Amino acid sequence: MPSSNLSNRPRILFLGTDILYNPSIYKRLVSQFDIIQPPLKDLRREPFMQHLRDGTWGDFQAIMRPSWHSGNEMERWDRETIELLPKGLKVFASAGAGYDWVDTACLAEHGILYCNGAGASTEAVGDMALHHIISVFRNMNQSAAAARSLDRETFLDAHHHIPATSRNPRNHKLGIIGLGQIGFVVAQKAYMACGMKILYHDIVRKPLDQEQSVQATYFENLDEMLRETDCLVLATPSSFSGRPFLTAEIIALLPRGARFVNIARGSLVDEDALANALEEGHLAAAALDVHAHEPRVCERFVKMENVLLTSHTGGGVVETRDGFERLAMENVERVLLGGEALTPVNKHLMRTKEGSAAVNGHGVVNGNTNGHGHSSATGEEEGVDGSSPA
Repeated sequence: MPSSNLSNRPRILFLGTDILYNPSIYKRLVSQFDIIQPPLKDLRREPFMQHLRDGTWGDFQAIMRPSWHSGNEMERWDRETIELLPKGLKVFASAGAGYDWVDTACLAEHGILYCNGAGASTEAVGDMALHHIISVFRNMNQSAAAARSLDRETFLDAHHHIPATSRNPRNHKLGIIGLGQIGFVVAQKAYMACGMKILYHDIVRKPLDQEQSVQATYFENLDEMLRETDCLVLATPSSFSGRPFLTAEIIALLPRGARFVNIARGSLVDEDALANALEEGHLAAAALDVHAHEPRVCERFVKMENVLLTSHTGGGVVETRDGFERLAMENVERVLLGGEALTPVNKHLMRTKEGSAAVNGHGVVNGNTNGHGHSSATGEEEGVDGSSPA
């Protein structure tokens, strides 16, 4: 793949492994831009920052990372890193729906548009959420563990006693924090497949026709929704600060015996507070696809039969990887050619010298992004804590 720039064409810094699913789009990029693809060993934080200081890759106008599991994904893109980027950089497009690892506000301050993989993982994460919801109502984790134990008494104990604490999800109230693309798909699946009653809280209320399609009830006041919720699902983004949303105070507002599901970000949860609530019986069960200190999982949860744990694989399907790859390339292409990005995250934070929101000279309709303002920069997940959208 090209790694030098001998023309005046815009230059793209390509982070990660070779394109796997969309070679025709990559071929189109190669025909229009000069692409530099550093070796993976140069993408860890310290060597990457040193290359930026040394100007190894010259001035580049775009960064794209089409796949998540390569390069610098386990490092934080903070102010120290961002201030080393070329002054002419216009856009950074990455795989992944969540972006708590990158300071999008700092990028905006430097005139850099950040684009994520919003939409690519929606269906997969929605399916995982439904699996987790059913699991916490039906004690699936305990049942599966008992079957795998190969122990006769453990199997019979589960067979006889699990029904006493299991419930059908139907007619129970599902409280969703953040009704963005993922949150809404979770609502659709839970409503249509399980007959659950949908409650939601968001800083932006959804259109009436969208609410009516799942018979959703909007709660402007979060505390009021929590008091009525049988199962709480987090589908909201985490901020770069990593401040938790689910605290002991929030948990206390849930009815005794409520369930909890997190398919958003682990940093949104005070894990000790959640473990305490489970041990004390205030919460009946929990299911977590994401964890506060990945890849380390809280040992207290591991010991609990009423906690389902998965390895942040909510979006982990081929279709998601295909979509992430495509969006990263198409976002970069659109911006470099003077068009509008498909999945801008921080566009609403960017300002021109005149004080109006813009990206590289492109205005923002109504001063926000996608018509949703501060709460839904991409439409992937809604912000309820003052952050933009995992």
